[in-house]
Amino acid sequence: MVNLAVKLGSLELKNPVLTASGTFGYGLEYADFMNLERLGGFIVKGTTLESRQGNPYPRMAETPSGMLNAVGLQNKGVEHFAAETYPLLENLDTEVMVNVSGASIEQYAATAERLAQLPRIHAIELNISCPNVKQGGMAFGTTADGAASVVRAVRKVWPRHLMVKLSPNVTSIADIALAVETEGADSVSLINTLLGMAVDVERRKPVLSTVTGGLSGPAVRPVAVRMVWQVAKAVSIPVVGLGGITDARDALEFIMAGATAVQIGTANFLDPTTCIKVIDGIEEYCTRHGVADISELRGIV
Repeated sequence: MVNLAVKLGSLELKNPVLTASGTFGYGLEYADFMNLERLGGFIVKGTTLESRQGNPYPRMAETPSGMLNAVGLQNKGVEHFAAETYPLLENLDTEVMVNVSGASIEQYAATAERLAQLPRIHAIELNISCPNVKQGGMAFGTTADGAASVVRAVRKVWPRHLMVKLSPNVTSIADIALAVETEGADSVSLINTLLGMAVDVERRKPVLSTVTGGLSGPAVRPVAVRMVWQVAKAVSIPVVGLGGITDARDALEFIMAGATAVQIGTANFLDPTTCIKVIDGIEEYCTRHGVADISELRGIV
């Protein structure tokens, strides 16, 4: 028997495999393909204070070994989530986490405060890659001060586990991680998407309506593993790794680089059972190599 259970601070997961926000809907969309309760947990799509329609189409594009997306956080708002979606999720025997987004510090805090009223949501993940409309559109997570300001405000109203999702579009991601740790983050997840662009050479125009979008998929994995390794050495809080994971070997790269848990994103679009295959694959690897507890592999490189 292999012990796959991990702890993110006070948050206990039955295994280290989570889903990445924006790729798993509200979890219910995947219930026909897997037993959701086998997951360590799942993170629902980005949730904002008010309803958002998202960006105009086209807002997704395939790229070699990846994809670009500029969906724009389309969702029906936190009140709709609390009233309509939460009742369908609250009795699941796995951790249900909510990704929180906003265009101002006040919006982040108000959304988190509303979610704090839902007792079965034991963790939220702050998406600080959102543009700060009060600062001319620069993402909160691209500076240590910006990232710290969001975490500081949310920490005052959110009493449970606080995960912060870090942007890779920075000079030193370790500095950002240290800043959010100082302000009370319980864990960090990384990486969010890399900023990219695709051009339709026949039309001589950008493929995406927004011109640029977020690059995800296997193409970003080496960058993500490197950043996880850097951050895991810099902070004392748990690190959750993501970026291009498609199988157990990919997940084990992140764990060996220092991640406590991992998130699977783009691969869910290709194979909705990827997460279960990764869990089984990690267990098979540990059995084959005589590893009794997954924690034995964490940071081993």
